[in-house]
Amino acid sequence: MDDELNQAPACPVEHRLVLDPTGRSRDAESEELCARGPATPVDILGVPAWAVADPLLLEELLQDPRVSKDPLPHRPDSERPLPDRPPALRVGARTVSTAHGADHRRLRRLTGAAFSTLRVTELADRVEESTGELLDAIALTPPGTAVDLRERLARPLPLRVTAHLLGLPDTLHERLRHHADRAFATTPTPQEAAPDTTALSRMLDQLTAARRAHPGEDLTSALTAARDTQGDDGALSEEELHNTLLLTLSAGHESTANLIDNAITLLLTHPGQLDLVRAGKAGWEDVVEESLRRDTPVAHLPLRHAVEDIALPGGVTIRRGEAILASCAAAGRHPARYGAHGAVFDVTRPAKDHLAFGHGPHLCPGAPLARLEARTALRALFERFPRLALLPGAELEPLDSLTSNGHRSLPVLLTQDH
Repeated sequence: MDDELNQAPACPVEHRLVLDPTGRSRDAESEELCARGPATPVDILGVPAWAVADPLLLEELLQDPRVSKDPLPHRPDSERPLPDRPPALRVGARTVSTAHGADHRRLRRLTGAAFSTLRVTELADRVEESTGELLDAIALTPPGTAVDLRERLARPLPLRVTAHLLGLPDTLHERLRHHADRAFATTPTPQEAAPDTTALSRMLDQLTAARRAHPGEDLTSALTAARDTQGDDGALSEEELHNTLLLTLSAGHESTANLIDNAITLLLTHPGQLDLVRAGKAGWEDVVEESLRRDTPVAHLPLRHAVEDIALPGGVTIRRGEAILASCAAAGRHPARYGAHGAVFDVTRPAKDHLAFGHGPHLCPGAPLARLEARTALRALFERFPRLALLPGAELEPLDSLTSNGHRSLPVLLTQDH
């Protein structure tokens, strides 16, 4: 059986869609992925995979025990780095994001408490305070001067909140932002990112040591206690502790920044939708969910692997060890679920269900916090600056990333001339 599998053809080379690593072809690629069927062979930065865009099939696979996020035991080329991932979190990093089966359930239980409904509710005041401070600083901008809302609001807000969640002192927030921006970027090589990855790791090691000596009501203290109480063979290894902190920083940083960035952009480019919110015909929750559906913060989720052969509709078989790419950007607009108008931004859309935060066992535990941050930022921003407008003539360039779906900058004017 093993010999037969080894001889079986992998994702057909001649039919592979080569995904654009710059993200500039994202809309066209999403349309192509939807048109090609439930699953299609792709090339993702040189790695062959099956891209799944059909939301119904994707939901099934994301909770199928035959599909694993743990790359090491399952992929034949396990020494190759996962594509378009921050160097600090490439293949081999043991976290709740990559664990499978019992290991995943163990790590999920340990980290889930940090994002419980009660904990997120407790963070609401912190989110409001941080949003207000950032908007106060933005309000000092001289009239007629452009403001980059990605740099001034969308990125610093989630990083401040995540730093607070981890228990990092306010005095270290700027250092954290500097190193995190560079260490978690998707374009540098591991060598280019190494200095900032090392500096970030050193900061987290120092934080862990400080919380061992003086525990607090934060995620680092909770994870450190789990590690120290259970020992090497217990609940959490030292490597898992370190990588979980790195993952929390990464996931709580870039994806939430993209959510806020995309939601602001959609409202400013669809003023009629903003009018509906102001008229009370839709709420900020509707804006957040429709933004997540229409322009998901993470376009593709690399990579999962088939633990055994998986037969799909249409006669396609994903062979054991082959990679599976969750193409969430395409799934969010797929006509099978959203009809012919899936690309339309409509805050009054009755069904805004999406896969932006994943599905099944690996549903993002930080989703409630990301939603809270986005709702708070959007409401406060448009109340504070009701005449906010995109900078005339500005071209919104996408992030230079295959997976991260946002803009390099978001230039706006706080007031507009009539």
